[in-house]
Amino acid sequence: MEIIDSRNVLQSIVKEFRLQGTSVGLVPTMGALHEGHLSLIQCSNKENDITIVSIFVNPTQFNDQEDYQRYPRIISDDIKKLESVKCDFLFTPTKEEMYPEEDKREFDFGNIDKVMEGSHRPGHFRGVALIVSKLFEIVNPHKAYFGEKDFQQVAIIKHLTKQLNFDIEIIPCQIIREKDGLAMSSRNILLSEDQRKNVSLISKTLFESVNKMKLLNPTETKEWVIRKINENQFLKVEYFEIVDSETLESVNEWSQSKNITGCIAVHVGNIRLIDNIRFYS
Repeated sequence: MEIIDSRNVLQSIVKEFRLQGTSVGLVPTMGALHEGHLSLIQCSNKENDITIVSIFVNPTQFNDQEDYQRYPRIISDDIKKLESVKCDFLFTPTKEEMYPEEDKREFDFGNIDKVMEGSHRPGHFRGVALIVSKLFEIVNPHKAYFGEKDFQQVAIIKHLTKQLNFDIEIIPCQIIREKDGLAMSSRNILLSEDQRKNVSLISKTLFESVNKMKLLNPTETKEWVIRKINENQFLKVEYFEIVDSETLESVNEWSQSKNITGCIAVHVGNIRLIDNIRFYS
């Protein structure tokens, strides 16, 4: 695996590969890699000649600077994991490399960036769009891979790709979970022992909620999920929304859509976890 920290060097290398007809896959990450990330890389390896992984904790997508500072950074461990799954190139730019000057671009995502994560984390998706568009411009991959745990983010990136006319196929990959059901996340390593014992309630409740749709309407299902999770002293639901999987508009009746997803954000002390479950797909 070759490690590169210069955008110009990486751009030059990829350009040469593309001239030779080599297919390129990109897996953007913020590091603290886990099995979920590695599954994206393995998927890219199967579908492309070379795989490039980026590790960059992007400051523009954090509306909470304490959260930005707290985000785990364990590059030496990340490198070992990448080598174990045969990543070809690792791109590790500095903040100055990615933002040599302030990027003032704005994006119009309609309503999909104004609900759920967008309403609770102002500016977050603009920051995501800034860094993803920069990575797409540098790497110009044939395919880019993102985990479905960040359900709303995938929708934003698909919209961004069309808006900026990138000829890149966005590949969403299924959520990878721990044995107890907890969605894998870089933030999981920040959980205390007691917190870790309790957070599996999030996914367990989501799985149970799918059965509740036989008895409850979406509004009642939302109330049941929020109440059950909030009964645990370690957990506090920030939001749980049941939405159309394409438009992200709230669903009030199960008959409103044939593609419905429930999205949740939960605070565990000062750690914030997200997850989602498909009701219909």
